[in-house]
Amino acid sequence: MSNTGMNMRGKITFYEEKNFQGRSYECMNDCSDMTSNLSRCQSCRVESGCFMVYDRSNYMGNQCFMKRGEYSDYMSMMGMRDCIKSCRMIPMQHRGQYRMKIYEKENFGGQSHEMMEDCDNVMDRYRMNECQSCNVMDGHWLMYEQPQFRGKMMYMRPGEYRNFMDMGMSGQRFMSMRRITDSCN
Repeated sequence: MSNTGMNMRGKITFYEEKNFQGRSYECMNDCSDMTSNLSRCQSCRVESGCFMVYDRSNYMGNQCFMKRGEYSDYMSMMGMRDCIKSCRMIPMQHRGQYRMKIYEKENFGGQSHEMMEDCDNVMDRYRMNECQSCNVMDGHWLMYEQPQFRGKMMYMRPGEYRNFMDMGMSGQRFMSMRRITDSCN
């Protein structure tokens, strides 16, 4: 396989215990339910690519962005009380523009703004108190509950997101957004 092809593949290894101990499970694509492979997951190594990991099955619940590196104690490093239950590989072949339209209310209601760059504070830039729906037209994005790319996050790939509560993010508002660029390899 060429270098270019290898850079587009991701590889993550999950371990049942902290510090890469116990049984392991190697993954190179999406996995909606880790419990069929491991009883629990408390550490992991990302060998290549980028992944989103979730503390509930079917890509629900708290999410964490993971790029190449070692995560010896997932729970304490990520501030989550539960272990990894599902993961999604983030494709890195996107080379075009990034475009996302954010909406103040669910179902694309209220004030709206189209974004092509990172936004560290929705309130300061657009005078929006919150973002409750969006349409991702190009690229892959991370949305954060606090300004300056802090707090809980949510992975957004191209598509329409009418209501973030449908994704297991009840009562959460998003105040900053960042593009996921090719810096994962």
